[in-house]
Amino acid sequence: MSHRPSSGLAAVSTALLAMSRRLEVRDVLKTIVASARELLDAEYAALGVPDDHGGFAQFVVDGVSDEQWKAIGPLPRQHGILAAMLHDEKPQRLADVREDPRFGGWPSAHPEMSDFLGVPVRDGDETIATLFLANKRCPGPPSARGAGCGFSEEDEELLSILAQHAAIALTNARLYERSRELTIAEERSRLAHELHDSVSQKLFSLRLTAQAAAALVDRDPVRAKDELQQVAELAAEAADELRAAVVELRPAALDEDGLVNTLRTHLQVLDRAHTARVTFDSCGIRALPAAQEEALLRVAQEALHNALRHSGGDRVDVTLARRGQGAVLSVTDNGKGFEPRTVRRAGRHLGLVSMRDRANGVGGSLDVTSAPGAGTTIEMEVPGG
Repeated sequence: MSHRPSSGLAAVSTALLAMSRRLEVRDVLKTIVASARELLDAEYAALGVPDDHGGFAQFVVDGVSDEQWKAIGPLPRQHGILAAMLHDEKPQRLADVREDPRFGGWPSAHPEMSDFLGVPVRDGDETIATLFLANKRCPGPPSARGAGCGFSEEDEELLSILAQHAAIALTNARLYERSRELTIAEERSRLAHELHDSVSQKLFSLRLTAQAAAALVDRDPVRAKDELQQVAELAAEAADELRAAVVELRPAALDEDGLVNTLRTHLQVLDRAHTARVTFDSCGIRALPAAQEEALLRVAQEALHNALRHSGGDRVDVTLARRGQGAVLSVTDNGKGFEPRTVRRAGRHLGLVSMRDRANGVGGSLDVTSAPGAGTTIEMEVPGG
């Protein structure tokens, strides 16, 4: 690559690292397209993920303004050069795409493109996307385009390498999103079981107590009054259980409210719903990668669940503080505590395994400090972005 600057290898490394650091599918697609366009110095870049109906489920562009993209209209169909890249393993490198017999034109608002380079993004034998560039930027006046300018064989080789890594990054992102969906489904299932067990038990007690009050109302009004008071208390507890469960089932508004506000709102509801005092303090928190914020929130919810339902304490303190470029979450209760090694041997993890998995999944760590009679502290640290 003699025509490339000496930092070409560093540029390739930067592009590959950028792709591997993204976890959300949409972020991965955007990073792939932007990296390809910058790496090969093209005016336009795009990536399309095909659907099963002759169109594209997702289509990401770089180099086209939002106004231009809206004016272009609906997503393209699988035809012409795009269809060739979906059904042929070979890259497509053209001096002028408009002169190719497969070219079928484009909408009036579409930018003019000439030289073209496209490669399929393949996972094994399956083409999972198409990646292409147009209008190579070349030194000299625009009139030089098409006269030895355009994409070279070396460009084609480089884009093919990038596409191979793009396939890995995209597959990993899809697996991550699927894993997260399964985790959310598991949490909802757990909450459903807890809701059924706790609320059903309280409603059953409420029914028996109400029947006892009805039987006593004539012969022992004083005892009947006591029983009715217990009915009111049981009904309030059941309502609190329902309210807390609904809050946990509702998707966290991290995107809109941020981690600190989402945690604060969640803890305020738990503080009202339980007899134990729940406090929250935060200091110096900066925005974190979305995956890390979600992991912190879920670990906080699991740790709070353990503290409020199993510790027997009357206070839970939650802190979230900045540490370096990242953050550290601490959930401390003054309950009965436990011996962590004994709990592991007995197979009762109290959600510790899932919390550690969440921390490790975002490059963080989880520490548990507890002893019988000394309460419990769960601390999670994430590295930031």
